[in-house]
Amino acid sequence: MKTSKNITDKDTNVVPKNERFLGQNLGVRRSLRELPEFSKENSQDKNSSKISGRAFRGSVRCATSIPSLRSGTTNVATTIPNAEKKSRNKANYTKLNQYLNEKDFDENYALLSHYIQLQGTAEAENYKNILLKNGTDVSTLPTQKDFNKQNDVPFPCKDKTKFTFIDLFAGIGGFRLAMQDIGGKCVFSSEWDDAAKQTYFENYGEVPFGDITKPETKALIPEEFDVLCAGFPCQPFSNAGKKKGIEDTRGTLFYHIAEILETHKPKAILLENVRGLISNDKGKTFQTVLQTITKMGYKCNIPQKLIDNGPITKIKTAASQMVLSAKDFGVPQNRPRIYVVLWKENLSINEFMYPKPLDKKTCVGDILETDSERISKFTISDKLWKGHQERRKKNAQKGYGFGYCSFNEKSQYTSTLSRRYYKDGSEILIEQKGKNPRKITPREAARLQGYKDSFRPHKSNTEAYKQFGNSVAIPVVEAVSKQILEQILES
Repeated sequence: MKTSKNITDKDTNVVPKNERFLGQNLGVRRSLRELPEFSKENSQDKNSSKISGRAFRGSVRCATSIPSLRSGTTNVATTIPNAEKKSRNKANYTKLNQYLNEKDFDENYALLSHYIQLQGTAEAENYKNILLKNGTDVSTLPTQKDFNKQNDVPFPCKDKTKFTFIDLFAGIGGFRLAMQDIGGKCVFSSEWDDAAKQTYFENYGEVPFGDITKPETKALIPEEFDVLCAGFPCQPFSNAGKKKGIEDTRGTLFYHIAEILETHKPKAILLENVRGLISNDKGKTFQTVLQTITKMGYKCNIPQKLIDNGPITKIKTAASQMVLSAKDFGVPQNRPRIYVVLWKENLSINEFMYPKPLDKKTCVGDILETDSERISKFTISDKLWKGHQERRKKNAQKGYGFGYCSFNEKSQYTSTLSRRYYKDGSEILIEQKGKNPRKITPREAARLQGYKDSFRPHKSNTEAYKQFGNSVAIPVVEAVSKQILEQILES
């Protein structure tokens, strides 16, 4: 995708601004320019060179949050004067484009991009109806192929698909890549982080919807789909152990996953989380997750009697069989994660067979870049290196941890890449002869998670590290997804 002038992030990393923004491609801006808030006299704040964000948000609200869309009455989008009948100051138009290029992707862009990527399918009808009610002429929108070609989308959905899925807490689309590779079609995505939305759009041509806790966002999910995917944040449940079903999880993000499951009842569920989920809140969190979902008519590899009544120690033991590590599936990273697979109890499956580790040796050298000039930029400073060494010495004296972790090209695997890697890189440092060690590059971080080199990382190194650290390991998800397809969806 082409980009306009770059601006500099707080961390001095370059952040791209889309010259060919989604709304710009679809002719949305023409009508937006006619809103009163964007008149010549109101387009600029006296103390700012940007258009008022409040004015923009007040005029262009999420399509699904506008009451008129539900009632069928005329809304603001249909009462805008015809853009062809009014002239606009050129500078004002430029200012509007500048603001749109620099603002975060919003729900309107999510709605439009979902429709474009799903055109010609039953799942697109819901999005189409909302767009029509919002005054958008869908006949003028580009086809999926034209849009993807125009924007050079690297990972579009395959023409022939075998099943559908939704991508919750989508991040940068690790689940999506894995599922698409085995014939899955994503019919809904949701992610609240703006930088992650940008990366998601750059790679799939689709903007995820935002806050999944909002009823209007949940209402956009297609009625039917086969698999729910979610790498959800885990929080202790204040009511854990009271066995109130879904009410036990109220106040947590998992509660909203449970609501979606209760409404849509997909055939299969794939949840990914840190291994610590098993012991979170002394095991009560994980037990409540299982109790909540199984009460809706689902099964997993842990017996129902054990889920309902414990003891928790046996639940933990059984759950350990659901823990898989990236290093066993072709990428040199020790990344143990729990992959919880559940299926509707009316299906003819009694036990889910998790994928076995691959008979494939890995080494860190497999993911390292070779451009010496480029990688030299990631050498850590003398001050930072000294700090790492001192902390490691102090920790060793206190008897806990060893501080930084260093590796070379012959190492079998690295430690776990985390979201905080951008701070100091202490968990994965690459040894260098005659100089301080270096951090891995964003591309190397991508490879550690199984992303292809055609994947487009965020241009900000800080955001790229955060996003890859938060991501799932794609080879593991793909291996588990293949088993879901064979054992559950095709059974």
